[in-house]
Amino acid sequence: MSDLLTHEEYKTIAADLILSAANFIDGSFRAAKSGKTMPTVNPATGEALAQIPASGPEDVDLAVEKARQAFEDGRWAKLHPAERKEVLIRFCKLIKRNRRELAVMESLDSGKPIADCETIDIPETIHTIKWHAELIDKIYDQTAPVGDDALAIIVREPVGVVGAVLPWNFPMLMVAWKIGPALAAGNSVVLKPAEQTSLTALRMAELAHEAGVPAGVFNVVCGMGPDVGEPLGKHMDVDMVSFTGSTETGRRFLRYAADSNLKNVVLECGGKNPFVVFDDAEDLDLIAGHLVNGAFWNMGENCSASSRLIVHERVKDALLERVKAHAKEWRTGDPLNPVNNLGALVDTDHFKKVSSYLKKGKKTANVIMGGETEDGKYVLPTIFDEAKADSEIVKEEIFGPVLSVLTVASNDEAIRLANETPYGLAASVFSANAKRAIRAARDIRAGTVTVNSYGEGDISTPFGGFKQSGFGGRDNSIHAHDQFTELKTIWIDLSDRPDESVG
Repeated sequence: MSDLLTHEEYKTIAADLILSAANFIDGSFRAAKSGKTMPTVNPATGEALAQIPASGPEDVDLAVEKARQAFEDGRWAKLHPAERKEVLIRFCKLIKRNRRELAVMESLDSGKPIADCETIDIPETIHTIKWHAELIDKIYDQTAPVGDDALAIIVREPVGVVGAVLPWNFPMLMVAWKIGPALAAGNSVVLKPAEQTSLTALRMAELAHEAGVPAGVFNVVCGMGPDVGEPLGKHMDVDMVSFTGSTETGRRFLRYAADSNLKNVVLECGGKNPFVVFDDAEDLDLIAGHLVNGAFWNMGENCSASSRLIVHERVKDALLERVKAHAKEWRTGDPLNPVNNLGALVDTDHFKKVSSYLKKGKKTANVIMGGETEDGKYVLPTIFDEAKADSEIVKEEIFGPVLSVLTVASNDEAIRLANETPYGLAASVFSANAKRAIRAARDIRAGTVTVNSYGEGDISTPFGGFKQSGFGGRDNSIHAHDQFTELKTIWIDLSDRPDESVG
């Protein structure tokens, strides 16, 4: 989209930022009704960037009330599909126009490397919203084959008021994954960003309103999970919740739905994703590049990170030498310096959690790279060799730049270990034999399996997991619209006599 700036230029942009520090409800910024605030902190410096609202249930009630009013009067839901599309495309143009500001804001708030914010997060955010916008007037409804005596029309309708609860690892992109299909379908949204990373969500809501998204249609309420997320999950006037985050928190939203109005719940949760390399894998240098990217990109703070290398003993040593060579090229440091590939972990609590796994791993496996931290903010890319299948570093989601290596003697053993997890989000398989690779992809229980590459597909492919990695629907692709719509059957009786009616 654009060339990267220098470190000094990014620091200048950061110094000049004007940060939104209030909830965005019904088309305007509002303080929490209690007046309470809390700091959002730059994880690379420990300094507070702004005081954001420490909202409570009363703020959730207001946002839901305004979202319901907007939905019921049809100011967005009943617009012609082409009109909604044009508004969202204008929104994309405003994001592009303000891309530098948003990228720096994202880096400051989350610790993400500015180069990733500029070259991955911003372009993908724009592409996601635009893709769903373009889909608005291209999704056709259906008729059913019911014979000559009736006409059955199957239509999609917006579900109503959507609660979107986001993680902190991809703040802007996760906003896009939720609001892209939700707004395209005609819903109103109340969005809770992660308390660590609220700034870009607030700015995006402001830009959406500037683009023409009506007041009340896209609302952002900041705050802690028990004070905002739980009231949103239990709210009797919220029709569905789409959640991305930990499996533990995802379980809570199912309980909230059961304890309230049985709202629809869609969960995209954790992963402990296998990277399987068979004995016939070719071009180990290419594989090593994919593995380093899969394991360490975004500091490993990625639910689809390749955190388990399951490699055949015949190719293991040669592959690991290449992996270490690639990983040494990944620089760690100030997120605003575009030469750095790895930034700071999102906050002190998460840094302590990941650091604790380094200590655990050193007791059960061999450290062949990293295993250290810097400045209480950075975790160096770490590889644990000869990890035990039942150890904590292999079984539990670390969400840091930590790779565990499991050695196998057969390809069948590799598939068995790949499936030996309660998660099933993503996986990768490498083999020179196409039939063997495809069979392995079919046998691995995961929502996305890449063959001879690492990745998550693209906007056109559904993303979500099996087992404890997901529930109720998928993000991305045309299938993402399913979670934000209800199917309705309209039955029209065409028979001449009442006793001939069908149904």
